[in-house]
Amino acid sequence: MSKNLFRRNFLKKGLAFGLTSLFLTPHAKAKKESNNSIKTNDTISTINSLRTIHGNFTKQEIPETEIQTILKSSLQAANSSNMQTYSVVVVKDRKKMKKVCGYEGSHMLVFCVDHNRLKATAKHLNHPYYVDNINNFITGCTNTALVAQTAGIAAKSLGIDFLLTNGIHRGDMNRVYDILKLPKENCYPLIAMVMGYPTEEPKYKKGRLEGLGIIHDEEYHQLTNTELDKIVETYDDKTKHLGLNDRWRESGHKHYLDWLFTGWLKRAAKPTSSEGQMFKLLKRSGYVDLQK
Repeated sequence: MSKNLFRRNFLKKGLAFGLTSLFLTPHAKAKKESNNSIKTNDTISTINSLRTIHGNFTKQEIPETEIQTILKSSLQAANSSNMQTYSVVVVKDRKKMKKVCGYEGSHMLVFCVDHNRLKATAKHLNHPYYVDNINNFITGCTNTALVAQTAGIAAKSLGIDFLLTNGIHRGDMNRVYDILKLPKENCYPLIAMVMGYPTEEPKYKKGRLEGLGIIHDEEYHQLTNTELDKIVETYDDKTKHLGLNDRWRESGHKHYLDWLFTGWLKRAAKPTSSEGQMFKLLKRSGYVDLQK
């Protein structure tokens, strides 16, 4: 290649790059730079490998040392004022797991919003301490969810799979209180995590929505109709594995989200008209304002 031809090609490529950069929006530039600077390490790799095993666990038991490692690691999660307003009930009895959440594995951890330890300590020291408002419950939920997610990451880092399930909220929730001997006041079972080793590897990993409607730059962005259409199309793309049901077209639906709203979420098609079980239990637990 002659020097003159080389210079012309170099200038053309430089000009094209400069014009592309010039016309990129700030958001597009930031996204392009972000994609080019994505880094990874062992922790990020563990998080990116998280998946749900829906109860298909072998009979192999998790070593007790690893259970203790998971528990100790989970307690390092952030929490409000370092009060740790939660309790974790460890269950090894498989039949008990089945009764509590409908699934079974090597171990089950039930994460509860719980203020009883703080109440007992305050009483022991002759201090008044009331936990009778929704603020305490919301803060407790945040603390408890952080512990549960941290436990999941710790488990996966050890090669242990898990299922985070709200099966404890199905049916008569009093069974959970009775089976686990939970306090009736200021304690609420939030989520259960069943752990074990899978009988087989999942065919694929579930995808996640990214960008539109999930990540907002600087301020909240209300989605336009065009953007909503894009989200509908994204759910319809079966290669992304966002849905719960791959046979929604065979059921006569035009879009996956049609099936989701009219089938899976059909109970939400009407506004709530009476107190549900969860709300009644929250009232009994003392987490709803001015109940006395």
